[in-house]
Amino acid sequence: MGETLRNTLNGAEAMVRSLEAHGVRHIFGLCGDTTLPFYDAMHNLDHNITHVLTRDERSATYMADAYARVTGRVGVCEGPSGGGATYILPGLIEANESSYAVLSITTDISVASYGKYPLTEVDQEALMRPLTKFNTVIRRADHIPRMVRQAFRAMTTGRSGSSHLGLPYDIQYDPVPVDDIWGDPKHQTFPAYRVAPEPGSVGAAVEAVLTAKSPLIVCGGGVVISGAMEDLNRLASRLDLAVASSVSGKGSLADTHPLSLGVVGSNGGTDETWEMMEAADLVVFMGCRAGSTTTSRWEAPKPGQRIVHFDSDPMTIGANYPTEVGVVGDLKLALAEVNAYLDTRDGDLPSFGGAAKVADIKERKFARFQALVQNDAELIVPEQIIDTLNKNLPDDAIVVSDPGTSCPYYNAYSQQKHPGRQYITNRAHGALGYSLSAAIGAWYGRPGSKVVAMMGDGSFAFACGELETVVRANAPITYIVFSNSAFGWIKASQYADCEKRYYNVDFNRTNQAAVAAAFGLKTWKVEKTDDLDRVMKEAFAHDGPTLIDVICQPLEEAAAPVRRWMG
Repeated sequence: MGETLRNTLNGAEAMVRSLEAHGVRHIFGLCGDTTLPFYDAMHNLDHNITHVLTRDERSATYMADAYARVTGRVGVCEGPSGGGATYILPGLIEANESSYAVLSITTDISVASYGKYPLTEVDQEALMRPLTKFNTVIRRADHIPRMVRQAFRAMTTGRSGSSHLGLPYDIQYDPVPVDDIWGDPKHQTFPAYRVAPEPGSVGAAVEAVLTAKSPLIVCGGGVVISGAMEDLNRLASRLDLAVASSVSGKGSLADTHPLSLGVVGSNGGTDETWEMMEAADLVVFMGCRAGSTTTSRWEAPKPGQRIVHFDSDPMTIGANYPTEVGVVGDLKLALAEVNAYLDTRDGDLPSFGGAAKVADIKERKFARFQALVQNDAELIVPEQIIDTLNKNLPDDAIVVSDPGTSCPYYNAYSQQKHPGRQYITNRAHGALGYSLSAAIGAWYGRPGSKVVAMMGDGSFAFACGELETVVRANAPITYIVFSNSAFGWIKASQYADCEKRYYNVDFNRTNQAAVAAAFGLKTWKVEKTDDLDRVMKEAFAHDGPTLIDVICQPLEEAAAPVRRWMG
């Protein structure tokens, strides 16, 4: 009997159809014993979902995370019970804390075998509970469509985040009525069902800003997630108001925008950009939690600096600072309302001189950067890698960075020419090994854009097995390894905070180029500054995956744009 005439599907087939009903186009995952029915359903059904086989469940989650970031669609990953469920955790907590919609499906042992000490038994529901916005282990097949809908509602509404569904082996064979399988089209993308601010709150926030003398906007990831970049641009331009960002907020304005101050805080913030954070008499946090990195461990704003806070999550308002006005709502709706309110004040608006202040700060910051680029040090310095990257990146490129060595340099000195999510890094929990895998998810999300992933050699070893995945996909991703034979961030922290007492942070130098070449990538090992530009051009032009292994200055010896290492 043809599939279209069936009144029921089995549980595994119902899961596939439920995902399809929510617009899922890609799933990243790794096979296992408990996944057999699900994979069989993926094989047998006629569907439009591409399954990407990964070499590690953690990598699958990072791919789904990056996919969600560049597409605004839910990223989906899957893995088997036991070790698969535990390996998938790091990406789930990163996505949840970074406010990106990622669904993890972990198949499980049979419900009938719970408590009998079967192989790979673990309480998945308890395991995932603190890491996700929604989490359940489905114990009846006919609950599958409803639980999928609930997971998508949770992930895409309010502050977006991650969800987990456990799918036991035996219920994957039980019947599910076809008529129960449907999805709300609104939940295919996030944020869904946007919520506007309460009446009067936006007006109060605008009036507070207009009474300031030197206000500064500090954007977090919420602006880009909401797609509020044009609304922000209009607000900043009409008031000549400077806009800074957290690491996650990069892309709220283009780096080259005359009002874009750049990243502030301890990771990628510089002394020059920090001047405006300290000098502001009013700070507007916009889709930003005002956490430890952005505020350099709450060094600024200081007591006496007024705070206005816009966020979709009411829990962030007043969490770290006494807030004069809080505006809770979707950032795009809130900023549209800000601009509408300012329309009623045309002819009576201040100009805060932000462009002139930003121009002065950028001139001094990039003069120092260029002096480091032009130095004749024996080893390549990280600034030279970033400078070469800035000169060669296509305008629509996506750059992915691990949270280690490469991260502060790109945070501080990138020259992204367009607003939007073109830069990805896992700053919520900072696990190493992210960028190598995440770049694959970003490429599947935007296959027409050049994807470049940066990492240290410590990070490379966490995830280099996924080089086989990138070769199998023939994804034209370029990997750049900052090779300094150490866990550089920790060694630099030992330099700064432990009076150079280095302990167990150094490792043997590996030829990353040779390792990648063995997987099938085209590779280069670069030890001279004069070779950087030529090699990068060749790598970007190659129609396939590439890796550049750059022997560079150790981080503890570098002039890294890090205001505070630890403590």
